[in-house]
Amino acid sequence: MKLIKLFLLVSVTAAFATAAPQAGKPRFANYRHGYSEDILALQIQLDRLNFSCNRIDGCWGSRTEIAFRTWQSVSGLPETGIPTVEALDALGGGTNVLTTYIVSKSDLANLVVIPESWEARARLPGMKFSSVEEMLAEKGHCSEALLRRLNPRVKWPNPPMGTIVIIPDCKQTRATRVLQSDVLRISLSRMEITAFDADGKLIALFPCSIAKQKKHRPNGELSVRNVAANPHYLYDPQLFYPGTKETRKLNIPPGPNSPVGSAWIGLSLPGYGIHGTPYPNLIGQAASHGCFRLANWNAEKLMRMVSAGMPLVVEE
Repeated sequence: MKLIKLFLLVSVTAAFATAAPQAGKPRFANYRHGYSEDILALQIQLDRLNFSCNRIDGCWGSRTEIAFRTWQSVSGLPETGIPTVEALDALGGGTNVLTTYIVSKSDLANLVVIPESWEARARLPGMKFSSVEEMLAEKGHCSEALLRRLNPRVKWPNPPMGTIVIIPDCKQTRATRVLQSDVLRISLSRMEITAFDADGKLIALFPCSIAKQKKHRPNGELSVRNVAANPHYLYDPQLFYPGTKETRKLNIPPGPNSPVGSAWIGLSLPGYGIHGTPYPNLIGQAASHGCFRLANWNAEKLMRMVSAGMPLVVEE
């Protein structure tokens, strides 16, 4: 047992070391090329402020640049889109951005195999996580690739009970209260949802997916109709397979692997909503049937910001 604890301690120490800038290495040098500990810290700090790059991965990309530029703009800074040491320090710095999680017996017991058929899915007790790796990626708002980079010795995808895993610490938000958005805007061209407070200040930015077909994309003024955490999903075969003779609808139980994820924000346009997804890697694409998809963690954040009757504008 002592040897196991020593091994875990060494693993944790090594993982934390990968998140700290290497001595003598220029900060943000070649930040556009490959993985960077500083970019990882910057993404986590932006996520804490509700300026999301979608999945944290430690790599600079268009979504990270948009989130960073947005933060610069609302902070009254020059909108350069170029990360610097000073900017990272202003965001909160590069330390204390990671945390540990210990895999429990309950985590392993609650995993499910998601079947292919909708009939089988409807019989499940819940659309729960299918692996510990998937669960921890959600907790850390990150990609599975980042989990493996931070934890190279962990036995993925389902490490045994007691395994200590390093994940981004996205719970350490500096917001001390629940932000209440006064209006939402959805940009179809930028594929993003922004929230504004009563003073018109932008307080959140979340990348989203939109309808694959233009005719299914709403435009103009709408409003929030209702909000639901861990919603059930009514599967309609006519929506997934137009022209099919199958008409029987099925009630799909809630869970992070539900087609609508872990949060639902219903809109005034019947059948339309903003919701989570079990596939955060597909956010930012025109792939939905009409609704607006967010990573589950962002859908949950937005759900806590809105209320019934809140105005929403969909624009190009």
